[in-house]
Amino acid sequence: MRKFNIRKVLDGLTAVSSSASASAAAQQQQAGNRESEIQETLQSEHFQLCKTVRHGFPYQPSALAFDPVQKILAIGTQTGALRLFGRPGVECYCQHDSGAAVIQLQFLINEGALVSALADDTLHLWNLRQKRPAILHSLKFNRERITFCHLPFQSKWLYVGTERGNIHIVNVESFTLSGYVIMWNKAIELSSKSHPGPIVHISDNPMDEGKLLIGFESGTVVLWDLKSKKADYRYTHDEAIHSVAWHHEGKQFICSHSDGTLTIWNVKSPTKPFQTITPHGKQLKDGKKPEPCKPILKVEYKTTRAGEPFIILSGGLSYDTVGRRPCLTVMHGKSTAVLEMDYSIVDFLTLCETPYPNDFQEPYAVVVLLEKDLVLIDLAQNGYPIFENPYPLTIHESPVTCCEYFADCPVDLIPALYSVGARQKRQGYSKKEWPISGGNWGLITQSYPEIIITGHADGSIKFWDASAITLQVLYKLKTAKVFEKSRNKDDRPNTDIVDEDPYAIQIISWCPESRMLCIAGVSAHVIIYRFSKQEVTAEVIPMLEVRLLYEINDVETPDGDQVPPLPTPGTGSNPQSIVPQSHPSTSSSSSDGLRDNVPCLKVKNSPLKQSPGYQIELVIQLVWVSGEPPQQITSLAVNSAYGLVVFGNSNGIAMVDYLQKTVLLNLGTIELYGSNDPYRREPRSPRKTRQPSGAGLCDINEGTVVPEDRCKSPTSAKMSRKLSLPTELKPDLDVKDNSFSRSRSSSVTSIDKESREAISALHFCETFTRKADTSPSPCLWVGTTLGTVLVIVLNLPPGGEQRLLQPVIVSPSGTILRLKGAILRMAFLDTTGSLVPPAHEPWREHNVPEDKDEKDKLKKRRPVSVSPSSSQEISENQYAVICSEKQAKVISLPSQNCIYKQNITETSFVLRGDIVALSNSICLACFCANGHIMTFSLPSLRPLLDVYYLPLTNMRIARTFCFTNNGQALYLVSPTEIQRLTYSQEICENLQEMLGELFTPVETPEAPNRGFFKGLFGGGAQSLDREELFGESASGKASRSLAQHIPGPGGIEGVKGAASGVVGELARARLALDERGQKLGELEEKTAAMLYSADSFSKHAHEMMLKYKDKKWYQF
Repeated sequence: MRKFNIRKVLDGLTAVSSSASASAAAQQQQAGNRESEIQETLQSEHFQLCKTVRHGFPYQPSALAFDPVQKILAIGTQTGALRLFGRPGVECYCQHDSGAAVIQLQFLINEGALVSALADDTLHLWNLRQKRPAILHSLKFNRERITFCHLPFQSKWLYVGTERGNIHIVNVESFTLSGYVIMWNKAIELSSKSHPGPIVHISDNPMDEGKLLIGFESGTVVLWDLKSKKADYRYTHDEAIHSVAWHHEGKQFICSHSDGTLTIWNVKSPTKPFQTITPHGKQLKDGKKPEPCKPILKVEYKTTRAGEPFIILSGGLSYDTVGRRPCLTVMHGKSTAVLEMDYSIVDFLTLCETPYPNDFQEPYAVVVLLEKDLVLIDLAQNGYPIFENPYPLTIHESPVTCCEYFADCPVDLIPALYSVGARQKRQGYSKKEWPISGGNWGLITQSYPEIIITGHADGSIKFWDASAITLQVLYKLKTAKVFEKSRNKDDRPNTDIVDEDPYAIQIISWCPESRMLCIAGVSAHVIIYRFSKQEVTAEVIPMLEVRLLYEINDVETPDGDQVPPLPTPGTGSNPQSIVPQSHPSTSSSSSDGLRDNVPCLKVKNSPLKQSPGYQIELVIQLVWVSGEPPQQITSLAVNSAYGLVVFGNSNGIAMVDYLQKTVLLNLGTIELYGSNDPYRREPRSPRKTRQPSGAGLCDINEGTVVPEDRCKSPTSAKMSRKLSLPTELKPDLDVKDNSFSRSRSSSVTSIDKESREAISALHFCETFTRKADTSPSPCLWVGTTLGTVLVIVLNLPPGGEQRLLQPVIVSPSGTILRLKGAILRMAFLDTTGSLVPPAHEPWREHNVPEDKDEKDKLKKRRPVSVSPSSSQEISENQYAVICSEKQAKVISLPSQNCIYKQNITETSFVLRGDIVALSNSICLACFCANGHIMTFSLPSLRPLLDVYYLPLTNMRIARTFCFTNNGQALYLVSPTEIQRLTYSQEICENLQEMLGELFTPVETPEAPNRGFFKGLFGGGAQSLDREELFGESASGKASRSLAQHIPGPGGIEGVKGAASGVVGELARARLALDERGQKLGELEEKTAAMLYSADSFSKHAHEMMLKYKDKKWYQF
């Protein structure tokens, strides 16, 4: 009778229906009792997904506002995002649902509210009195397009100018339109035959709220009397207007024009400007008009008590300054300062001591919002220095190409990185405190250190302190400085593996305990760094060249235990003896004149001074082989306890001993299999069909796949090169074409694909390498893009001096495991189900000579392996956790039985998988290309969380998404911003308390004193009862079809929902009192109204009685 293999049946069932829990239970039974002893503590209720904070510069900014009392800055973007900044560490991100561009922002000063005007002609009122601001009201204009808004200080009436040249008035309390409208044809001269254009400016006279200054784009300015509903003065100019600003006394205003001129007007002299200035125009001798300049996009006119007024403007440069950077011009008395900016100016605001427009303004700083930066200029210091920006807005200084996130690092790491980074700071900043200082910090409920590392297109690496939902740059490392820079484009023959950014970082491998850092760059280079607090000068930079060859003629299959062949003769062991050749004329060429044995970059041969921080231990470069450029590196791992670094690409794998500076292993992927190769491969020379250069640096417009390539493997897609891409990412993310996922899982369809099997995952560990092993030993686990896992045994010499003298012996173990889809991640658990971290050395200062005692200690010292495996009994076992693009398996060691299996996705593929610690346990966290975030328990792989989070809209998300311990994750949400999220229920609950508060109760400053004589003889500021003019009783109701009111989700209900914890209780109590006070106030008003109506009724009744008292009945 035929026996059934129950495991195969179960595997088949699991593949058909991904109901993992049933299969897991069945497999658990079969696996025996040992596995079931592990108590898994994580349950579904431990998981919840939510966004926490967004860091970085607001992408594509479009609007700017400042509350001078609360000292809060708001920035709106072209994608409808709103970013609010208070003191360093207090910032907030909100999003308009429509995604329309923000065209203007207006604070209700010191009210804890903000009005946003969007390009889809909606106005929104945001409540900032809650930690997560929400929209209270929205108003959608149906017939007119909004172009400009103005909200006077301490007024509830918002003026809204439109494209048709009309002005509507909105009550910001009820968000309803007033019936009062200023029509364009009433405002301009009746004799004028042309339309004056859209409204570009509205403001009230600082000294008379009843007079409204209206600027039309065509060049007409009108001073409108709100009470008499007519124009007092009309000022006409033949150049288009971009902006208008008042002198605080209300007797003069200034306009900026499209020909680069400023015109200053006396209010009562509308015939011609009092003065015309061309700040950047060349004055011609004959008294002619200066040559026209570029438009002055904005002007501000600010007065000081002690001296001359400031005129600050953007734009207006002369047309012959081609290539000149954008400028902000500060005119103060007779001096004119032109401040060059790195990017074009979006908007600027002058920060003043007073919120009152009718007082001396006393400007102290200018906030300049640039396309990719935020700059604050100190106006009070000579030379106008800038303030040092404390916000983390430099993430995108060079485009981010990869990210890594480490939560729960060693506690001494952040201080160490901060101390070396502090020396890199620029000098010459303003001595004053950062002026945007509003809000309060939240409560810090997390105590563990977190570090984010970003790799960039220019080869730089930044370390960030990300503890407790904040972000601060610690240290920056420039990896490109080890290479010679090419003077001109013709001098770059060898960097043609990439069109631009030859130093871009692709992979970062970092050991936080030993502080060893290893990076792989896009030009097939690997650099190993050691951390040191001492400055050193490297006379010669240690380097190796590796010839990773892919050419199968007759594949020699080594036996299971045979030592693989030593590296080819181009990879000598003495680093000084190898001088990389970089110019084709001097490079060695193969017989047919093809470039050969040449690296892509040239390492400097002069001494290199290395500051405290990360210092070069070794540079490794892959070289050209017979006219073929080296393939880009797809995986990388470093181990400080073993002194080894390993990397792989689509050609093969190389292992280097960085202590002895020798190549230990240099094998084609196929040679790794030995005689166990499951694929039928045909010999192929690399020259026959030129491969595109690897996984490439990919732009945000996804994959432009080479059509003639049948293969869908990531190493054979040529992309427009901007940002780097890990091998596990598929360039062809076209939803309509699922051929990729099929081609990956099919067994042997394309010989070309099989022959280009790439190394996709590497993991050093101390575990059982073969079934017969009785004790764990150091080894390397290698995962490939075809779902194969191979194990390489490492035979390490004893520590101390012997480690530097005896060779490390490397041999394949013969162990092969198979999964569906490319291998992404591997990890190991001990008998109790705890994570076994790779062995590591604790960090020590290498640049200080050691005394004899230290040397003796070093000889005796064994590498630290936190794993209990080294002390385990022989009978105890381990578990390997392997995650691929399609599935996860847990394999018992040394028996190599698969005890749990989970098919993660059938129709999509996993982009990132990480084994992470959470709530004193561990789990597997995955992010899929279909937008799902999933977590699974370990070792049983029970599904714990599956949430649709965000679809993979571009490569940037896939390239930067990473999970880390304690329920933290992040990705690059835009080219300039990092979005952090959590999958931990505990953090979601505490988040409200951790967030900062934007609004803090502050007394509004006193209004300027009018003075005795002004009070006696009139003059001073004239107030206006706007309610009387704009209220329904005076102006009637607005047309219903003009705008539609939409109530928002915010307000008191929004706060109720958001508040939690102790702070929440206090907030609730305060809200209850507010509500009660509000209701009592309403009740009082109603009672007063009833009393008033009763009083008026009795008065009317009395009058009626008197009127008819003496009349007879027939006289009625």
